[in-house]
Amino acid sequence: MTQYETVPTDAGEARITWHPGTKPWAVLALGHGAGGGVEARDLQALAGALPAHGVTVALVEQPWRVAGKKLAPAPKTLDTGWRGLWPNLAKPGLPVVAGGRSAGARVACRTGRELGALAVLALAFLLHQPGRPERTRADELLGTGLPTLVVQGGNDPFGRPEEFPEGPYGLVEVPYGDHGFAVPKRAPLTQDEALAGLVDGVTKWITALR
Repeated sequence: MTQYETVPTDAGEARITWHPGTKPWAVLALGHGAGGGVEARDLQALAGALPAHGVTVALVEQPWRVAGKKLAPAPKTLDTGWRGLWPNLAKPGLPVVAGGRSAGARVACRTGRELGALAVLALAFLLHQPGRPERTRADELLGTGLPTLVVQGGNDPFGRPEEFPEGPYGLVEVPYGDHGFAVPKRAPLTQDEALAGLVDGVTKWITALR
């Protein structure tokens, strides 16, 4: 049964939506991006699928989103909120995989090792701004110091899979997917098939951590 928890942090009140796993052995904490919340299709797909594999999924809403603000704060403030709720994510006493999509993926990459995460899952990583590949954020990804998986849409304007540097991480491509993993109607696979591929890639990776 889905459970909800509010958590005070130095950045404001955050919220966790828990999707308990069956005989759980790990927690996957997933933060949202700067342009949306935990209703994102990839976060919801993982929250629906992973509990059956013994992974409790915790969907994390940053304080700015809980407060109803439309613009995300600076990365430093996002990190503060994430650090503040981490003890609640670790409270079940299980290993925690730090993850998120877009800006949330960057937060997980920056703070995962410091907070004692088991691994990092980066969905739709913000490698660069559209049209500005020279201003790369690859250092955040390369510096996690933890087992890391990137899941990236094939047509993501914030970084296509072939733009990512070689490094100590895995990469799963969602063919034809954009930054939200939406695929065009003309693509040779359906939206459901695209999400199924995403879920399968993450499931194989995370169960191998056990």
